[in-house]
Parts: sequence; structure tokens; C-alpha cells
Amino acid sequence: MRLHSKPQLLAWLTCDGVHIDPGSGKHTILGIFSNIQAGQFPVTHPFMVWFLTLTDCSSGEHKVRISMGLDPTQPQPLLERTFESQSPLHRINLINEIRNLSFPQPGEYALLIEIDDEPLLATSLTVSG
Repeated sequence: MRLHSKPQLLAWLTCDGVHIDPGSGKHTILGIFSNIQAGQFPVTHPFMVWFLTLTDCSSGEHKVRISMGLDPTQPQPLLERTFESQSPLHRINLINEIRNLSFPQPGEYALLIEIDDEPLLATSLTVSG
């Protein structure tokens, strides 16, 4: 019998960018933030990165989906992509570039992160005027 481990989330950050050092492979996280201030609505945020670090992903291909919405029970998929895991022991950094994300009104926008259709994290992003 093969045990199936559930992926574990080690880090979830919203930031302005991620620089990867070509020599060492180290990641430098730039401009971490947890809310968005806007002068008027609707507002479009031009660019942000959702950075995830995962572990305990079984070897092979996996799918990450990130959904968002004002109604936490009805988030809309924003991003879906596949990634490879070499081993459950590896740490996997996923850099998800989000461009021109629109917010129709102020509020708490629910975020749902799923791996292989299993919820991994439910959180929120505050957008205020």
C-alpha cells in the first residue's frame, strides 16, 4: 500500500516581484504587501506576484489553481498551471505573476489555493478606498 502525502504550504506571499540569483538560485522577495489601497473603484492592479513554497508533493505532475472573489463561497478561477515535483522531500517555489487584476469595489477578496483540486489555503486580500 502506497501512502499519499498531502502537499504542505510553507509560504504564501503577495509581493511586487521575485528575483532569482543566477549563481546561487536563491530567491529574493521584493515588496511584500497584504492589502491594496485605491483612490477610486473599479481599480486595476497592474502587476503582483503570488509566491508559494510547497513540500510533500508526490513525484510527478501537479496542478495549482488560485481563485478569487468577494463571495468566499463562489471564488472565480484566476490562474491554473501545472508544475513538476521530483520528490515529496523537495521544496517547490511557484512564482505566479498576476497582471491587470481588477477589483470592482472595496472589500475582503477571498482567495482559495488548490493543489490537484484539493483546498490548500483559504485566505483574503483587503482592498480599501
